[in-house]
Amino acid sequence: MRQGRMALCLALTVLLGIPRLVAFPDPAAAQGVGGVDSYTNQLVERVTVRIANPSSDGALNSRVEDQVRTLLSLFPGDRFSEERLAFQLSQARRIKDVASTDYEVQFGARNGLEVVVEVTLGDVSAEGRGLAFGGDFPTIYDRNGTYVRFKLDLLGLYYANNNAWYGRPDAMLADNPLVQGTPAGEGWDQWLETYAHYGIYGITPIAPQTYLYGGLSAITAGSAGQELFTDKSRSYTGIEDAYLGVVGGSTDARGNRLAYNLTFGRQRFTLADGFLMANTAANGQERAALQANARWASDFLALAQLRYNDTKFELFYIDPDELPAIDSNTTYLGANVEMKPMDGLTLGAAYVTSPSSNFSYFSPVGGIAGTREGLKVYDARLSYSPNPSGQAGPFFGAEYAVQRNKNFDMDARAGWAEAGYSWPQAKWSPTVSYRLSMFSGDDPATATYERWDPILSGGNGQQWVQGANHFKVVQNSNVLAHRVQASFRPSPKVEIVPQLWAFYADQENNIGGNPALSFLDGEEYGFEANVTAKWFINRNTYVHGHLAYTIPGDAAKSALGGDAKNWLSAMVFFRYAF
Repeated sequence: MRQGRMALCLALTVLLGIPRLVAFPDPAAAQGVGGVDSYTNQLVERVTVRIANPSSDGALNSRVEDQVRTLLSLFPGDRFSEERLAFQLSQARRIKDVASTDYEVQFGARNGLEVVVEVTLGDVSAEGRGLAFGGDFPTIYDRNGTYVRFKLDLLGLYYANNNAWYGRPDAMLADNPLVQGTPAGEGWDQWLETYAHYGIYGITPIAPQTYLYGGLSAITAGSAGQELFTDKSRSYTGIEDAYLGVVGGSTDARGNRLAYNLTFGRQRFTLADGFLMANTAANGQERAALQANARWASDFLALAQLRYNDTKFELFYIDPDELPAIDSNTTYLGANVEMKPMDGLTLGAAYVTSPSSNFSYFSPVGGIAGTREGLKVYDARLSYSPNPSGQAGPFFGAEYAVQRNKNFDMDARAGWAEAGYSWPQAKWSPTVSYRLSMFSGDDPATATYERWDPILSGGNGQQWVQGANHFKVVQNSNVLAHRVQASFRPSPKVEIVPQLWAFYADQENNIGGNPALSFLDGEEYGFEANVTAKWFINRNTYVHGHLAYTIPGDAAKSALGGDAKNWLSAMVFFRYAF
């Protein structure tokens, strides 16, 4: 029956003289595995405050630790920000009996981070720190609650492919506007990328328990060699962060915490774990640094956050920073709520709509089914870890979302379910998990449009970049993905993550995906095995590498005329940041 429907679609396309429907991979989706984003914006699993030189007065130690925790306002489930933590530590250094503070980042048991804050007691005044007072770089000014610091993030990356695009860039990249010169393809291709992210970030009190903060930065990036889309060397400099915000809060006598944050400007945003939204900027083409994922800041973000204890509410408006060559002029408006009704259980729900967009959905019988403008997304999710962090035990997660459109008949579905187990106190702290994810395709036998729109889905290879190679071919739409993942930590700062993937199409009609795979004969996209290694040498220095081997499935081989080769990729990068 499916083969008959696909034959009918193809026949109508030919008979009606409908021009070839070309849909190109989202350039954000074509980015690397996200590992370059080594800890920025990653979920925090645990926060530990320890005193390096504890006093013999236990009450003093407890008071200082409690005050530091209160000022940090960093909790499990938050997203890690170097700038934010630096601001908070600057406030903690003003606590009586605190001489200095520092921190280190470690890998968590469940794909997140553990942040360890170290406090040194002493009588040193916290006033008058930074370059302005003859102090240490990168702090520029630290006095009376005002804190200004310089940011520098340097990265160098080597990437190589053997038989990129299954050795068929002629088919997989036909008419793709991102192609310039000769793209990677059959045989061995390699290239280098680098970027420097530099800027100034600061915070200052404007009222009791209320602060004004902001950041301004730029990125200079370059690429040379035989990249996925081009062999042209290029460099680019552009503004990255440019935002202002107001943050404040209070804690009452019973320990209830109220915090708020209002911000706007150029900056990044991630909704939950990135299932719906993570890639708010695009890399590659004239911007270079395709795999290095240099850019994350949207063209504009307006965000209002309110948090009371373990309940968080967000309102947001996003204008993503798309590549000029394929800018769809899409914007998003949404709301999100997260809560923890009991220890270990997190519940969340979100609503996202697109008030404006030129992005088109293509019908299997030709023409445009509709546009993204008017899209409505309803999302619900949960995660549950019955055992406390640091103890062995199972963990579970699930999410389900529905897409409608106020301007035409659309009913797309997506969801995932995961179960795993971790042994954080065992040798190498192993964790194993299985995840099944589903993103619907469009059934040509119905008048309703059912293909899932991935909007800004992504993040890193342990979030929603599904397959280091395969994600470049099939993004999060019309796909069923099985993932078996493990992680091992030989030390708190070293993590090894192997993955096994199996990918299948939900529908043989794949119009809206890669044009070479628009009509499938079967459902087997392919299989991938990859392994990623990460190493925090110290807080400032990070090394990351991966190997990925992808085998095209029968459906992909058939669509490419039987000539599809296995794809091997290798990557390593070195990052230094402060």
